[in-house]
Amino acid sequence: MKCASFFAGVGGIDIGFEKAGFDTVYANELDKFAVTTLKENFDFIIDHRDIRDVKTNEIPDFDIMLGGFPCQAFSVAGYRQGFDDEKGRGNLFFELERIFAERQPPVIFLENVKNLVSHDKGNTFKVILDSLHKHGYHVSHQVLNAAEYGNIPQNRERIYIVCFKDEQAHKRFVFPEKMPLTKRISDLLEDENTIDTRYFYTAKTPFFDQLVEDIIDAETLYQWRRKYVRANKNNLCPTLTANMGTGGHNVPLLNVQKKANTIRKLTPRECFNFQGYPADYKLPKDMSNANLYKQAGNSVVVPVIERIAQQIKLALG
Repeated sequence: MKCASFFAGVGGIDIGFEKAGFDTVYANELDKFAVTTLKENFDFIIDHRDIRDVKTNEIPDFDIMLGGFPCQAFSVAGYRQGFDDEKGRGNLFFELERIFAERQPPVIFLENVKNLVSHDKGNTFKVILDSLHKHGYHVSHQVLNAAEYGNIPQNRERIYIVCFKDEQAHKRFVFPEKMPLTKRISDLLEDENTIDTRYFYTAKTPFFDQLVEDIIDAETLYQWRRKYVRANKNNLCPTLTANMGTGGHNVPLLNVQKKANTIRKLTPRECFNFQGYPADYKLPKDMSNANLYKQAGNSVVVPVIERIAQQIKLALG
């Protein structure tokens, strides 16, 4: 079955569905840097226009709509404005509605931050569900944590929405069950001998003394929270964010050798590792770290997507 991907980012959802046996034929993404990364890794049609400019008859035939629609408007870290978001991001869901209302794909898969469910006392999510039901879709949704459902040591909770036109397929569909977490933080780190010195903090860093005092090992990931160090004591990576590249307090930190001069932040490749991207996924060599961090933080945990896609495949029979 063919997938069309909207707000595709750098293709995490597409990788998950392709691993489950589906085939993405078209992706729409506005961010020019994400498009560069997409082109480095995929050969499907990449449409670099604002979704509002995309006519439905310009999209190739597809069976499954994939949409990680913009989450800033619904994020706890954002402005909590939902559909009233001043930048119009909340309203972009209705661009998806415009497309699925006309094309009527048998399956719709959506991903968003878990706060989507509770935003505006549930009214935002109710609008989305009402839209899907109005167009004949049977809907299942669940909040899943990557650490519990993807065997990835990152504390990342997201809501996944699975919609079927066929009621029997909907009844057959179940979300994947929890699985043991066997991967450790150390499994996703790069070889220290290959890591550039720019990722290490030095005595020139204004808050270096406090980092030295509080960051003590490589089995725990830490965050500099502007005034203090926060340790993630559950041996999970904290939720990666889209603004990681905009300041040192955002990228998770570790002490790789328990020495004062070996405190460093995760590299962009390691952030992609903590999203479950395959080892052969290419990061453009001439792209800034700020953009790569943003792309990783905006993305999805690929193994969770793959497991849900496998369940969709089973439901479709």
